Amino acid sequence: MRILLFTGKGGVGKTTLAAATAAALAGRGRKTLVVSTDPAHSLGDAFGRALGGEPSEVDDVDGPFAAGSTPGLLHAAQIDTRGLVDSIWRELRQELQTALAGAGLDSLDAEELTVVPGVDELLALTEVQRLAEHGPWETVVVDCGPTAETLRLLALPEAVSGYLSRMFKPGVRRTAAAVRRLGAHLESLRTLLTDPATTTVRLVLTPERVVVAEARRTLSSLALRGIVVDGLIVNRLMPAPGFWRGAAASWMRTRRTQQNAVLAELAAAGFGPGQVRPVEHRAVEPVGLEALREIAYELYQGLDPLVGNEKGVTPLVRVSESDGGYRLRIALPLHRDSEVDLARVDDDLAVTVDGFRRLIALPEMLRPCRITGAESDAHGLVVSLAGNRGPG
Repeated sequence: MRILLFTGKGGVGKTTLAAATAAALAGRGRKTLVVSTDPAHSLGDAFGRALGGEPSEVDDVDGPFAAGSTPGLLHAAQIDTRGLVDSIWRELRQELQTALAGAGLDSLDAEELTVVPGVDELLALTEVQRLAEHGPWETVVVDCGPTAETLRLLALPEAVSGYLSRMFKPGVRRTAAAVRRLGAHLESLRTLLTDPATTTVRLVLTPERVVVAEARRTLSSLALRGIVVDGLIVNRLMPAPGFWRGAAASWMRTRRTQQNAVLAELAAAGFGPGQVRPVEHRAVEPVGLEALREIAYELYQGLDPLVGNEKGVTPLVRVSESDGGYRLRIALPLHRDSEVDLARVDDDLAVTVDGFRRLIALPEMLRPCRITGAESDAHGLVVSLAGNRGPG
């Protein structure tokens, strides 16, 4: 099974492109589910029909682009995060309250600690996992919320899992069954998200410098979390010059020239043609399965959307010896304007890039060492450490 997560700055068209990709996959004979965690609830608008929390068939239409395809391969769902909070979280919260009280907290403190920020996003991700693992789908396409919400969503499993492990340390107090189940489930979510053979991200942007700058920060943040981005989709390019007519031609020419300059910046940053897919702007809003299939053909040129995006995955952290110590390489796509901060937090290295922070557990042999310097190169961040070398 493959899971494709679509995200991007609000308003760049990620919902439409996620739906188009799902339509292309189903058109090639794959049993496909496209599901939205975006609170805007616009996935149903893309298909031109109402969607619920459980998958429903959306390819039961006739038309020129349906020729040769098999109905029943494409399903869609819109996750109701508020409903999940009202049902699942209420019960789990009561169990956690009991466990926290048993850990020595009074009832008021336990009540406050079970009000977890972002629990609705966490439950949405849990529901995606449930649909993916218990359904007949070969591919699950996820229309995530805007970039900021998505980054918070993808960080939650690790953050909450770490919080629980520190609060309920093994051997100190008996951990409640609810906490054990939640911890195990969060770990399975983290594993699902960071397995590049299963889950990858497609980042959608428009050809504007401010959007590209945010996309670069998103790439760094996802790399910090060990999540692989397998491609960029540049949406809403001005149409090719052959279609320009009348008084608006000069304006369109200027706009396309600016957009081409942004594409050139992406190419200079190392994103090749196979990683950047352009989609032209349309005069009419694409609604319905046939319009989505037209976009999918432009996007993938009739090829399999899952082919051509695979790439070798560089480990997030690698260690090598150097004179007097070690070099710790962290594979991050850094821009020349990226703001990077490093700090030691117990046995972890706290790495903050453009405001996004990740604690990276240091290998045992580096824990007695101190940071002596850091630099960046084309492959990421290199941290120098000095100290006594242990037997490892």
